[in-house]
Amino acid sequence: MAVNLASKYSSKVDERFKLKSYTEKNVHQEYDWDGVKTINVYSIATSPMNNYTRTGSGRYGTPAELDDTVATYTLTQDRSFSFTIDRGNKADQMNVKEAGKALARQISEVVVPEIDMYRIGKYAAAAAANGGTPTATNITASNAYTSFLQGQAYLDDNKVPVESRLCYVTPAYHNFLKLDPSFIKASDMAQEMLVKGQVGEVDGVAIIKMPTPYFPAKTPFILTHKSAMCAPKKLEDYKTHDNPPGINGWLVEGRIYYDAFIMDSKKKAVYAWLTV
Repeated sequence: MAVNLASKYSSKVDERFKLKSYTEKNVHQEYDWDGVKTINVYSIATSPMNNYTRTGSGRYGTPAELDDTVATYTLTQDRSFSFTIDRGNKADQMNVKEAGKALARQISEVVVPEIDMYRIGKYAAAAAANGGTPTATNITASNAYTSFLQGQAYLDDNKVPVESRLCYVTPAYHNFLKLDPSFIKASDMAQEMLVKGQVGEVDGVAIIKMPTPYFPAKTPFILTHKSAMCAPKKLEDYKTHDNPPGINGWLVEGRIYYDAFIMDSKKKAVYAWLTV
């Protein structure tokens, strides 16, 4: 005789871990895409210095019209999602599928990480395109701090302000940094790190640890400045429809129209380390 054992489903959902945006507070939206898909931004040149001449009419030098360049920024990321929750399924599954909570879950687990990863990819691409990547070298506990200092020197040489610099790091790089003897001896945060077991800043630079999958391959850290990236969100629209035509239940839809740009005049403000 067959014996059918009883089973029970809990009404409490096993929620996954959620992470807030790592990049949102470190980008700006200073330019206006209202009513357009593309904007053009001027960069204005400067004038060279001359030796002042004490005779003649052109004593300051020969005047020339001030040059300018125009950079074009076009939004490309028009993304969306859609799912349904059937009212019958919801009732038969102990009402665990709630449209509002499902929408919040979609935003925190899918939308926010996608935008973070897109922005990090843009940083890495800008560094590679503008000379901000060194010769590929693996990070170890003996060179983690010196690799960071090399990035600092690159930004210094390109006149990037020290204030508001930030560094996105993988957990592996973060661990190597804490183990680097040079860092332990020289860093401003060394003693506090030894006591608290954490690093909030290194030499005045904010350290932001992110999951490794957020980074492009072979990129343990990216050093940049807060003003380098403009990350507009032109449209962010989420809707929950109760009993829309053809569906007895809920239709949840979302759309986000966004992009991220390294500003042309700040393209040297991004440094990305590469490993072998």
